[in-house]
Amino acid sequence: MPIISQKRRFTIFIYIALHLLVILTMVFQFLNQNYNDVFLCLLTLVLFQIPSFIDRRFKIYIPDTLLIVILLFIFAAEILGEIKSFYIQYPGWDTVLHTINGFLMAAIGFALIDIFNRSEKISTKLSPSALAFFAFCFSMTIGVLWEFFEFGMDYFFNLDMQKDTFIYEIKSVALNPEAKNIPVIVPIESVVINGEQWEGYLDIGLIDTMKDLIVNFIGAFLFSFFGYVHIKNRDKHKFVKKFIPIVRMSKSEDTHSKT
Repeated sequence: MPIISQKRRFTIFIYIALHLLVILTMVFQFLNQNYNDVFLCLLTLVLFQIPSFIDRRFKIYIPDTLLIVILLFIFAAEILGEIKSFYIQYPGWDTVLHTINGFLMAAIGFALIDIFNRSEKISTKLSPSALAFFAFCFSMTIGVLWEFFEFGMDYFFNLDMQKDTFIYEIKSVALNPEAKNIPVIVPIESVVINGEQWEGYLDIGLIDTMKDLIVNFIGAFLFSFFGYVHIKNRDKHKFVKKFIPIVRMSKSEDTHSKT
């Protein structure tokens, strides 16, 4: 009987605990007839299975640290963020998640090319700097596509994934009385909409989108930098290894690599 390491036991504990929390949340939401939240719980359970599906289907091992971060990220985004309204209660919640997403997507992009780089079947190899640059671009592309998705959900399904922001001044060249390319700053003391007075002008998603892309940039840059250092000094920096999936070798390949 194989011995399970303490770290692996901790990963299994997190995996089971998060599943139980999601199931309990789903039952509670079902009893309260919140069927949209029930769907989110089901979606969360499906997303939880993706890492193990990738492992079984493509023989790609996901390190325990990366697996835990992915599971916690999904739970924080879907259950805490959406169902428990953390996005509203804690304004920085969305910012933190987008930063982590940038980091994780860079790790996945980095791993994809690193796997190809180390394959004997592919003749073209990327330099460490090119590999890091690809990881960064991969993460930013995913971030942009996600913002497209949020906009589409808001536009077609009347959601508010791109959260609105009150602003209290406008800087615009369109308001320049002399028609010059010089912005005029106009403070906003109040806005009246349908007879109701608001405290400021409501920006519908632009600031939220740009903020998300900026923190995605930060997360992507951080991992790309660490990944570059890891490739230049492979096997010396264990921190990056904890976030890079690797291809499982068959017994024959493993024997061949040791000879």
